[in-house]
Amino acid sequence: MRKTDQPSAARPARTPAALDDVDHILLDELSRDGRITNHALAAAAGIAPSTCLGRVRSLVERGVIRGFHADIDPVALGRSLQAMIAVRVQAGARPHLAEFGEQLAALDEVMNVYFIAGADDYLVHVATADTEGLRRFVLQHLSARPEVASTETILIFEHVRPRTRTSR
Repeated sequence: MRKTDQPSAARPARTPAALDDVDHILLDELSRDGRITNHALAAAAGIAPSTCLGRVRSLVERGVIRGFHADIDPVALGRSLQAMIAVRVQAGARPHLAEFGEQLAALDEVMNVYFIAGADDYLVHVATADTEGLRRFVLQHLSARPEVASTETILIFEHVRPRTRTSR
């Protein structure tokens, strides 16, 4: 399942959640290992397992934890070429940005879609088997669309992941 940020006036504004020290410990531990057992998580936070379960449920319900997922290496799926594609849409298409973003997110090659500020409107993270697959993606799904004014493709050589952490 893929989630994208949808540019929309109807979407409610998000505000920072009120988090205490125990919440931060839970989030730090879960960001390191999303499969940690409830007992181990409770021990790390110094709370009872039943309390821990309730706290994690509350973090999910409040939208602090957006989901749990497997981080799958695209190379293992035969998609060894990754790129970021900056997309600028025509001025007349701006009222339909949310729909455009959703359509992009539904494509198999797309890993993430970011609605951004600046000269471009979207940054699209894609993974394809090779340069021909990337070329085909850009031509069929971007350049062929009348609402797309321009694209710029940036190849990704390596993705270095920072250690996930929450700020206190």
